[in-house]
Amino acid sequence: VQFVESGGGLVQAGGSLRLSCAASGSTFSKYAIGWYRQAPGKQRELVAGISSGIGIWYADAVKGRFTISRRNAENTAYLQMNSLKPEDAAVYYCNGDLHFERLWVRNFGSWGQGTQVTVSS
Repeated sequence: VQFVESGGGLVQAGGSLRLSCAASGSTFSKYAIGWYRQAPGKQRELVAGISSGIGIWYADAVKGRFTISRRNAENTAYLQMNSLKPEDAAVYYCNGDLHFERLWVRNFGSWGQGTQVTVSS
């Protein structure tokens, strides 16, 4: 399964963006999906994950502001980002694994191009 991110852009602090993660293949519904971000000079970090079932996880830094969701019929996952802060600025990536817990391992075969999120103060 390949993933393509979109929806990034420039937004003022306090604003909102909705990122999309479009997947190829017919097995999307079986995958746990993670949204990651990487700011300049920092490691790529998992900010939100959603399992193939009902499991959802958020990093403390985004809890209460970001919402992850998925529409299996559309082979797409989303990350709704509200109350954006300058420290949220990064390239955002999505990726998936058949096992929810492996989202933290980040041992994926490949990554997409990501989508840039810029937050002005």
